[in-house]
Amino acid sequence: MTKTIILSMCLAASCLAASSLSLDARAQDARAQNDRRYTDGPVTEVDYIQVEYGHFAEYIDWLNSTWKPTMEALKNAGLIIDYKVFKATPKSPDQPNIFLFITFKNMAAYAGDNGDKGIELEYVARKVICNTECQNKARVVRNGYRKVLGTELIRELILK
Repeated sequence: MTKTIILSMCLAASCLAASSLSLDARAQDARAQNDRRYTDGPVTEVDYIQVEYGHFAEYIDWLNSTWKPTMEALKNAGLIIDYKVFKATPKSPDQPNIFLFITFKNMAAYAGDNGDKGIELEYVARKVICNTECQNKARVVRNGYRKVLGTELIRELILK
C-alpha cells in the first residue's frame, strides 16, 4: 500500500513537472512571436496586366471611366484603403506593362469577415458599373486588347 502511495505521488509529481515545462515552452513561443521585429501591415493584391501595343490609351480610358470610380466606391464603402496604377517597361514580350494595386487593411479585410468579400465587391461593382452580365460582356471586349497575366498577394511588414 505504501509503495502504491509513493508511486502515485511520484507519478503526480512528474505530471506536474511535465505540464509546467509544457507551459514554459508555450510561454517562450508566445514571447518569441511577440518579439518579432515587425508587425503585419496592409495586404495588397497586385494584378499583372499586358496591354497590347496601340491600345494603351483605350485601356487608360477604361481605367478612368470604370475602374477608378469602382475603386473609389470600394474605398468609400471601407472595403479597401487604397489603389494605384503603375506603368512598366517590360523586359520581354511576356511581361506586364501595367500593374494594378488594390490595398486592404489586413488579411481579414482581403478575405472578408465571413468569406463574403467577393459578394460585397460585386455588389459595389454592380452599383457603379452595371449588372454582372453587362460586366462580363465588357470583360470580353477588354480581353481583345489586354491580358491578365496573373495576380499576386503581398503583405507589408511594418518594421519596429
